[in-house]
Amino acid sequence: SDAESQKERVVTEEEWLQKWEMDNIGFHKEQGHPLLQKYLDVLLNGRSGLRIFFPLCGKAVEMKWLADMGHNVVGVEVSEQAVKEFFSEHSLPYCEEPVPEISGAKMFQSTSGNISLYCCSIYDLSSSIVGKFDGVWDRGALVAVNPCDRQRYASLMINLVEKNSSYLLVTVLYDANKHKGPPFYVPESEIKSLFG
Repeated sequence: SDAESQKERVVTEEEWLQKWEMDNIGFHKEQGHPLLQKYLDVLLNGRSGLRIFFPLCGKAVEMKWLADMGHNVVGVEVSEQAVKEFFSEHSLPYCEEPVPEISGAKMFQSTSGNISLYCCSIYDLSSSIVGKFDGVWDRGALVAVNPCDRQRYASLMINLVEKNSSYLLVTVLYDANKHKGPPFYVPESEIKSLFG
């Protein structure tokens, strides 16, 4: 299968940090993602004041967009540079504090309180630390996690969502023999086996 050629590929945390340091962030969309706008009604499902999770958030502009609509946004990102750039690019004042449950982790929160970004490995999070979410915008997370970590990632995500939550997931289709990833190719059959 197409995904076989990528199965062993591992991208380290250091490589991700280096992408941010070198400004090699072609995955970042300055204008936000058109699919979130297109499927916003599916995510919100007529509800307001939701808790929305952005896994591997980078400095996604959609976080401010949803917070401005009255939602509470929580993200997780390994790059402190990305988190700080998010707040500075949107001229948002924030405070920074350690996360007692996670060694070395920090939480950056807008002074308005409706955007909280955790700077740590996503695998250090749990619902006891961040709570549960009504919605997830997974624009580049599942396709960025190492193929060997997908089951662990999916289990965590399932644990972080409320029963009636909405989960928007964006993947990419391409010939995995011609591109080593990330983004990784995740076949629809695997998405179904991971998330049910």
